[in-house]
Amino acid sequence: MYLRRDHLTRSARAPAKLNLYLEIFGRRSDGFHELETLMVPISLADSLTFKPAPPANGAFGDIRLDIRHCLPVKPLIAIEEIPTGRTNLVIKALELLRERSGCRFGARIELVKRIPAAAGLGGASSDAATALRLANWAWQLRWPRRRLAELAAEVGSDVPFFLYGRPAICRGRGERVEPIEGMTRLYFVIAKPPPGLKTAEVYEAHDRLGGAAPALGPGRADQIAAALATGHGRGWADSLYNRLQSAAATLSPWVERLRAVFDRLDCPGHQLSGSGSAYFGVCRHAQHARRLATMLRTRQLGLVYATKSYR
Repeated sequence: MYLRRDHLTRSARAPAKLNLYLEIFGRRSDGFHELETLMVPISLADSLTFKPAPPANGAFGDIRLDIRHCLPVKPLIAIEEIPTGRTNLVIKALELLRERSGCRFGARIELVKRIPAAAGLGGASSDAATALRLANWAWQLRWPRRRLAELAAEVGSDVPFFLYGRPAICRGRGERVEPIEGMTRLYFVIAKPPPGLKTAEVYEAHDRLGGAAPALGPGRADQIAAALATGHGRGWADSLYNRLQSAAATLSPWVERLRAVFDRLDCPGHQLSGSGSAYFGVCRHAQHARRLATMLRTRQLGLVYATKSYR
């Protein structure tokens, strides 16, 4: 959703995501892992403001990224250092778009960070996808979403998902996105512990565990999505699953600590999101999410959010 628009500048939300289901079927020949996941965007979001910069003296316009952190001040939480150069996914995405389109414009981007990094919430991927949408408009490229999604997949596996702005089942390495229509509103409480987890390290830990448990098989994400789309999916939270949770638990004691805490809460279901370290519980309604968030904030678990699905 766009927040502000004028003839030069546009701002937009970059929502976080939660994985309601994540199964991994093994490593592919390209080094990535074959997976099936059901993801939902949530109301916790960064925001980007994008202003195009014209070429200067025939050269490419400069792409400049400024980051402002708006995370709650907590003594236990260390703000992860986020690069502003070419290793940042926003810069990487815009430079790739400019290269493929032949555009010579640059941009001035202000990124307001509310999504914690190294949390499994997809903040960097969402920021990159939002930057692509804004640049597509501001640079007057008018690329269709399918073409933009093909480029987004080169930036990161989760980036194409965020171009759709709705719940979806993602397959392959995450780049094959199947949006879900009509999903009922969902409410969550999230706890992000002080230390983060690096996605690559969690996948390496998963590979080291080997075949500790057999894959559940394809299609389970479709079953959960069907239950949620009807609005009568009572008991669907029992189907929550994240193959990476066991691997993440070998790297951080916080995973098991949070599981134990959420076990004692009145949650229909709970688990790790993505590769972690954020852990979430399903709530019955907005008031329930706020009540559980208030309880969790007294337990020194890091950052706590009451949120809902974004559609």
